[in-house]
Amino acid sequence: MSVLDQINNINGSYVSDKGSVKSAGELFDVINPTNEEIIGKYADCTEQEVLDVIATAKTIQKEWKKTDHLHRSELLHEAARRMREIQPEMAELLTRESGKPYKEAFDEVSWSITAMDYYAEVARHENGKVLGPAVEGQLHYTIKEPLGVVALIMPYNFPYCLFVWSAAAALASGNSVILKPSELTSLSSLKMLEAFDCLPAGLVQCVTGHGRVGAQLVGSKDTHMVGFTGSVPTGKIVASECAKLFKRCTIEASGNDPFIVMPSAPLDVAARGGAFAANIHCGQVCTSAERFYIHKDIHDEYVEKLIAEVSKLRIGDGLGKVDIGPMVSKRELDRYEKIIANAIDQGAVVAYGGGRPEGELFEKGWWTSPIVLTGVTQEMDIMHNESFGPVAPICKVDSFDQAIEFANQSEFGLGGTVYTTDLKEALRGVNEIESGMIWINAPLLDNDAGPFGGQKFSGMGRQLGSEGLDTFRHTKLAMIDPNVSEQEFWWFPYKDEEAYSGSK
Repeated sequence: MSVLDQINNINGSYVSDKGSVKSAGELFDVINPTNEEIIGKYADCTEQEVLDVIATAKTIQKEWKKTDHLHRSELLHEAARRMREIQPEMAELLTRESGKPYKEAFDEVSWSITAMDYYAEVARHENGKVLGPAVEGQLHYTIKEPLGVVALIMPYNFPYCLFVWSAAAALASGNSVILKPSELTSLSSLKMLEAFDCLPAGLVQCVTGHGRVGAQLVGSKDTHMVGFTGSVPTGKIVASECAKLFKRCTIEASGNDPFIVMPSAPLDVAARGGAFAANIHCGQVCTSAERFYIHKDIHDEYVEKLIAEVSKLRIGDGLGKVDIGPMVSKRELDRYEKIIANAIDQGAVVAYGGGRPEGELFEKGWWTSPIVLTGVTQEMDIMHNESFGPVAPICKVDSFDQAIEFANQSEFGLGGTVYTTDLKEALRGVNEIESGMIWINAPLLDNDAGPFGGQKFSGMGRQLGSEGLDTFRHTKLAMIDPNVSEQEFWWFPYKDEEAYSGSK
């Protein structure tokens, strides 16, 4: 069966305890950003359908938390295996729905698979610890318990791995999971959930729709944790609503990552790294290089090399032999183009690229060419807000100190990159740049065993690593006295000699 045939099978569906069923909600078109063709529909699930899904998740979670960790591990490994089986179909569908190159979509499924396998094992390694008792003869220890029903509200740019990073940790911890995908990647998300069919029915569910659906999940007293990835304004709303219920949440909002290049760096490598970091998924990545700070001594040479690398990038249909596809939607393209126009109005110079590519292929769809801007100053708006598009704004700096200063003059603190072979600069970059992640000569890498997340308005909480596992677990303290001793040292009646005897 082709992916297009599969799309027809999941149009307007949501996943419940009975599998994939038609929603009674209004249907909306899914549009291929490459050519603006309608490739399917997604449903705006009704309020009652969301209530039903939450109720199912609550019921099945009570049974799932009783399962032993070995059994959970085996099932998660099986889900990873099934995801590997449908990896080509998942990648093709994501390319058709989001526009990203097939290679990037295929890689994203791979990252999801490794995260699933990682948490299948890590959750077995540590489920609490024995403490040195505070009272002789007692046993004091901690255990880890699931939170309950976890709602994950996901973006369009990485609908597979951002979901699995959280879902795998949540499931391994004994929680049930409800996915609310982006309207722009609903079909891909429904396809992904086929890999979870090996789990108990209703343990992982998906409700598609608009903001109302996500808001219902966030506001429900029967969801116990919310993982959100999206904009800062919506992230603030999610955090505020969760606070009303003392509900735990993780927020991954936006990035404004600096990319620093110093004279000691091999410029050919730094230029390739910069072209990649600014343009992967057409720049629609939260950890994209958003602000380039280039030392004055190598500025001109670096710009020349960066332009040479960007000019090599192949733009086109993500199912072809290309490096960059279109923006995901007309709304995103319009937003991005306003940012570029404003930067130019403020004095930035177009050193290369920009605008809609020429050719018959680009007459329809939401296309834009990568652009390199020079003459950018720290005061310009583009250096303080997330562009989320294929742009490299370059600011000349006088020193490493100034680069660090400018890098930290941001409301965001997700990641940052430094290219240098000077050990002192490398260590200063790690210690002084205000971010949740820092890459020295290795931009945008992730590691299943290391935490992903940011500071400031980039969000709060962590995915991946042991920190990501504890995001979805309570810690409970247990104290046991097997001797059922009378604890005279602090029980009633208090000893007379321990009473207040007056001032001396």
